Amino acid sequence: MNDSLVKHILCAKVYDVAEKTPITEAKNLSKKLNNRVLFKREDLQPVFSFKIRGAYNKIAQLSEQEKQRGIIAASAGNHAQGVALSAQRLGVKAVIVMPQTTPDIKVRSVRAFGAEVVLHGDAYDQAYEKACELIAANDYTFIPPYDDELIIAGQGTVGLELIQQLNHIDAVFIPVGGGGLLAGIASYIKYLKPSIQIIAVESEESACFKAAFESGERVILDRVGIFADGVAVKQMGEVTWQYTQGVVDDAVAVSTDEICAAIQEVFEDTRSVMEPAGALSVAGMTNYIRENGWQDKTCVAILSGANLNFHRLRYISERAEIGEKREAIFAVTIAEQKGSFLDFCEALGKRNITEFNYRYDGRNDAQIYVGLTTKDALAREAIYEQLSADYQLKDLTDDDIAKLHIRYMVGGRPPEDAPEELVFSFVFPERPGALLSFLKQLGQLWNISLFHYRNHGAAYGRVLVGFHAQSSDREAIHQMLTHLGYEFDEQTDNPSYQQFLK
Repeated sequence: MNDSLVKHILCAKVYDVAEKTPITEAKNLSKKLNNRVLFKREDLQPVFSFKIRGAYNKIAQLSEQEKQRGIIAASAGNHAQGVALSAQRLGVKAVIVMPQTTPDIKVRSVRAFGAEVVLHGDAYDQAYEKACELIAANDYTFIPPYDDELIIAGQGTVGLELIQQLNHIDAVFIPVGGGGLLAGIASYIKYLKPSIQIIAVESEESACFKAAFESGERVILDRVGIFADGVAVKQMGEVTWQYTQGVVDDAVAVSTDEICAAIQEVFEDTRSVMEPAGALSVAGMTNYIRENGWQDKTCVAILSGANLNFHRLRYISERAEIGEKREAIFAVTIAEQKGSFLDFCEALGKRNITEFNYRYDGRNDAQIYVGLTTKDALAREAIYEQLSADYQLKDLTDDDIAKLHIRYMVGGRPPEDAPEELVFSFVFPERPGALLSFLKQLGQLWNISLFHYRNHGAAYGRVLVGFHAQSSDREAIHQMLTHLGYEFDEQTDNPSYQQFLK
């Protein structure tokens, strides 16, 4: 089966529009990891993503009749731009259905390439359903994002170039969403040089390939996170899954903080800013090298894209230090009396403080939210042990609620006689009017007692909400929220909420 794909890769029609992208040596990261680290720069394609390869290869090989009828795709990101540019170059009418949550920068980019944009729904599934309606009405040809042999072959030309560009490679780290890039690169490289290790890298929030790799069959995830939106799929493709059989050596998943740290690592070596999915391979490679104790190997990470909404940089910058294990976040209890603040700062010594949140609330004890610079995870543990000898301490470094919401709300306690409160975190589609709609639906039955929202420039917003409600109301609230259709989790027992806001 892979023999056929290799032939398609060798015959792929991509270079009428795609670039043969360079290899960049990551000198800083190489020194840090004691291995030779190389970046394959797919962020330098005309649409700042590898997706142009597969899209052009597929569209270029359509029949003349199919081209005349026009093509359609459903995408919120890089595939949309690849299809639009490819259609423009080939003189084919293109319709792109994009979710209403798609950032304006991507919508404008697709329109600039001459494609017709239809905005529909909040997520890919709804956009895809609309595309199917338009296909039935207009007989367009659908251009899938990954689950197609010609699409996979186009992406596989990345592997062809790697073999041509480098005399020696020990391992290639490849980001995975639907699996097109992984299937193409792995099939070609393993066919020619089976000794090269192929490592698939996913976000922990959407690790469908890792689950399939470990179980031996495709898996459908119950839910996916949307930080690395370019790889946020619940199930990898059927065709891509078949092509990955026997050609992938291992699969790893990385956290949001580790992805943010990888974006920073790439920037420091290239002065280029990756989108989260674009830096995924670097995060996986960094972890894999450290965990396996590799030395003096040549490792290639595929930088798959750089279509980043600029406003997301605030969030990425905040989380990068934690991802690199260079920052620790603690909740500390100190006595609410004169001199205790100074005593605590003296206990910290000359450590660099990255964040210090405190608000007097008249109680016997004061709660402090503090961030400290650390060298690594071991240093974080040492600080915890030292401070816990004299203070009540909680490590919040891995607590997403603390980092997304609580840090901005320290001191916002309710009065002593306030009613009981139940707290929930939500994810809702980020589009004009969405927050108002969200509030209108939430506030109909229970009084809202706490609310925190901060725009991170992503397609989905994250909100922390408290309701004046009894424990006996919990089941009814869960039913109401399930009916509303927003993704949610109860956070009433979250330790950072309990310490700072309850």
